[in-house]
Amino acid sequence: MRIYKVGGAVRDRLLGRPVSDIDWVVVGASAEQMQALGFRPVGEDFPVFLHPDSGEEYALARTERKSGRGYGGFTFHASPEVTLEEDLIRRDLTINAMAEDQQGHLTDPYGGQRDLEARLLRHVAPAFAEDPLRVLRVARFAARYAPLGFSVAPETLALMRQLSESGELQALTPERSWKEISRALLEPRPDVFIQVLRECGALHTLLPEVQALFGVPQPPAHHPEIDTGRHVLSVLRQCAEHQQPLQVRWACLLHDVGKGLTAPADWPRHIGHEQRGVPLIRAINQRCKAPKDCQELALLVGQYHTHGHRALELKPSTLLELLHNIDAYRRPQRFEDFIAACEMDAHGRDGLEHCAYPQADYLRGALQAARGVSVQPLLAQGLQGPQLGEALAQARLVALKSYKMREV
Repeated sequence: MRIYKVGGAVRDRLLGRPVSDIDWVVVGASAEQMQALGFRPVGEDFPVFLHPDSGEEYALARTERKSGRGYGGFTFHASPEVTLEEDLIRRDLTINAMAEDQQGHLTDPYGGQRDLEARLLRHVAPAFAEDPLRVLRVARFAARYAPLGFSVAPETLALMRQLSESGELQALTPERSWKEISRALLEPRPDVFIQVLRECGALHTLLPEVQALFGVPQPPAHHPEIDTGRHVLSVLRQCAEHQQPLQVRWACLLHDVGKGLTAPADWPRHIGHEQRGVPLIRAINQRCKAPKDCQELALLVGQYHTHGHRALELKPSTLLELLHNIDAYRRPQRFEDFIAACEMDAHGRDGLEHCAYPQADYLRGALQAARGVSVQPLLAQGLQGPQLGEALAQARLVALKSYKMREV
């Protein structure tokens, strides 16, 4: 029995990055031997065991064979006869197909160390094209390592394009796709993830509403970058630079999808794109099975982001309605996320990355003014039910009118 550290732990150590999770592969052992040593089996599709002391996962060396569509269409074979090289060749990228024994000796049969030095994401073997999930994984790795100068090797991008054109991506379950998309959006360069998907043709299958934004012009006076797709990429990059949470990044990715429905005759203006985008965002949320907080914020940002940009110009009644629709009184953090998404949108424009955004503090002040209205005097008047709600709204409107007079 020989035990090796494999995959990301080896890769990140060689890159000088922190190592968090460690994967282990066991060569020359059977499932019965592992259990005799106290390892607990947990794998359903193939033999994976938990270490009796550390709880870390140890997998038996295995081979795989394509047996159906999708990422799950594989038959696995594990036995003491499977070699380390046979186990490593089934992995996606050369930089993930290295192993290290307990003495620290490196096994690198497919040139992973060479590709680390060349800053290339290269597939290990032609079998790469058998698993559609790898398209998203490679794009995610590109988003993670772009700050280090990594790019996807041309031959790997060609295989990813082949996978995209084969229809295999449609066999991915929403849950697996979302897992990769959500992790990629939280990487240092989520814009690179979207760009790589676009380059290999996968964006058209996974997020056609976002794909449709590339080539759609916007007024240069407001958007010096002009192209709507480029703008969305810039907004995502701002999200990463400001370390925004997932729900803000998801909302920013989808905020302008309504512009993809603007008739070319109306370009570069996009009047009403906010409302046009709402059904698209709802459909994307359902298709991707995004978490509830991501879904809700994406819909609110899509519908009201221009309200955020025009906050200082809004009538007090419109401001009151905005606070109500966002449910800002009961969910102040969601209101903060809405403001953050609007600010990232404003910064995601060429030459305006560091522009002031006074709308943020103005909106916070408006919420504070409206929340400052006490309900007790209204209750003392005996108001209740719809009458109480209407009186409270009127009192908040008065407070917002005073606030606007002070601040603008």
